[in-house]
Amino acid sequence: MAIGAVAHWVFPGLGGGWVEGLAMLSVFLTGGVPAAIRAGGALIEERQLDIDLLMVVAALAAAAVGAALEGAVLLTLFSLSTTLEHRAMGRTRRAIEALMDLRPDRALRRVGDTVTEVAVEELHPGDIVILRPGARVPVDGVILEGEGAIDESTITGESVPVHKAPGAQVFEATVNLHGVLAIEVRRELGESTVARMIALVTEAQAARAPSERFSEWFGQRYTIAVLVGAILAFAVFAAMGLGWQAALYKAATLLVAASPCAIVISVPAAILSALSVAARGGVLFKGGAALETLAQVETFAFDKTGTLTTGRQEIVDIHCEGSEDAFLARLAGIEAQSEHPIAEAIRRLAETRGLTPVPVREAKAVPGEGMVAVDDAGVIWAGNARLAARMGARAGADLALPPVLENAPRTLVLLGRGAKILGGVTCEDRPRATTPAGLAALRAGGVGHIAMLTGDRRPVAERIGAELGIGAEEIHADLRPEDKVRLVADLTAKGRVAFVGDGVNDAAALARADVGIAMGAAGSEVALQAADVALLADDIARLAEAHRLARRTVRIIRQNLIFAMGAMTVLVTTGLFFHLPLPIAVIGHEGGTVLVVLNGLRLLTDPIRKGKDG
Repeated sequence: MAIGAVAHWVFPGLGGGWVEGLAMLSVFLTGGVPAAIRAGGALIEERQLDIDLLMVVAALAAAAVGAALEGAVLLTLFSLSTTLEHRAMGRTRRAIEALMDLRPDRALRRVGDTVTEVAVEELHPGDIVILRPGARVPVDGVILEGEGAIDESTITGESVPVHKAPGAQVFEATVNLHGVLAIEVRRELGESTVARMIALVTEAQAARAPSERFSEWFGQRYTIAVLVGAILAFAVFAAMGLGWQAALYKAATLLVAASPCAIVISVPAAILSALSVAARGGVLFKGGAALETLAQVETFAFDKTGTLTTGRQEIVDIHCEGSEDAFLARLAGIEAQSEHPIAEAIRRLAETRGLTPVPVREAKAVPGEGMVAVDDAGVIWAGNARLAARMGARAGADLALPPVLENAPRTLVLLGRGAKILGGVTCEDRPRATTPAGLAALRAGGVGHIAMLTGDRRPVAERIGAELGIGAEEIHADLRPEDKVRLVADLTAKGRVAFVGDGVNDAAALARADVGIAMGAAGSEVALQAADVALLADDIARLAEAHRLARRTVRIIRQNLIFAMGAMTVLVTTGLFFHLPLPIAVIGHEGGTVLVVLNGLRLLTDPIRKGKDG
């Protein structure tokens, strides 16, 4: 009896006995108290009025005018939709956090001839790990002994196993399919590729895209406007003679109908889904801003070597006076100090011929030009024609090279001492297998301008450009790093520009572009830090897919906002000028919120697809 009396005092319009009163009171407590606590926390800690407060006020207003059942329905549906939103948004986070479960807990560490099982946390750079067939790689490292196929789908999204031999990098959480491998640990567990992927995605999910910031800004201010508007509506309706109960009922209905839940949640639902599905496909966005900007890009500028091409150079021709082996050994000596792909090709050829590189000292790189060092005979240099000119050797006949080498559509590397040219080599690399299809997909996706920016000679750049369908007017060759920055700046004056490079040599251009995109960034700290977007695989087709995903995300955001605003306008208009029952307003409000979340989650079914060769 006491419970029934309390219920009838709280809900004056309630009929029935104490059982119905107890049920109604329990609904208000279970649905309203958590929302009231959240609203109070936001009001006290952040000095903000939020949507939880609007729902609690509307439910209490309904109870005050004898519509306790409508208030209970409001709180029930609001709690249900909030739970569904949290579960749905959690899906986008769990997809990335699942990477943590892929890490093995134990590893086989070899010390001398003894192999012992240890916790992965005990591994440090320099340790040797034995990897058996079927085992997951415990940390980032380099293969010392053995060879086999590695499944890298967890990192790069690449479904085809990659053959690995001594000297090749392996990444944590990838799987050794066959063969016994000895791996040297190169990174601590907390600095591994997976750890950095998780950190980047977590930061990206926390970062706000422009549309997210707008919806949050709009939601905070609009919530205040809704609350003030409902109070004014109550006063106006009461002044019109509706009576305080009818006026309060209509004001509560307007409070629900005008609440901006769907508007606030529509943007992050799509952004977080897109970030999640992109990461699973081997594409890491630094945040929603990069995703939205990529959708607006109509000009893509590409570095050539290692981006459009494989980056694996092969020596085609050698021209020198005297012994080729002596010349090659001297050239390999200075190139031993460089990490450039051409330097690697020269060292590889010298090793194939069994040559010992001539030692040098005081080696230093001249960005975009080559290397300068000192040997027993004095200063020696190796590089392109710009470095030759810097050292006092002029292009043309003074280079003592036949015209066929000077004008060949291949990369030319000169070796000289002071102003004297000792000889030169030409080398070439080939476009990646996925590059033609990837560029075609970008063009089909609305990209109207594709340019090549390279430090290589124009004949070389034009050969690659001709194979890829890039017009001569879009090819910019013989560029220094600062030239690339200037050209990217010029392109941005005409619209949004994305620059695609390796994330190391092109760091300045990556930073200057509207969107910097690093190719093949798995395992590269510099690439992951320099770019706004990191493609973990060397696959231009993934870039086209990321661009398509970004544009689809923006379309879904636009759909959500139009639907949310349209539904809210219809409900508010009906509540102001016609009779809108509170349950209908509740269903329209909560149903619209759930629909925009589900529309955003559609992106989770739209994965990044791989190119023809992976």
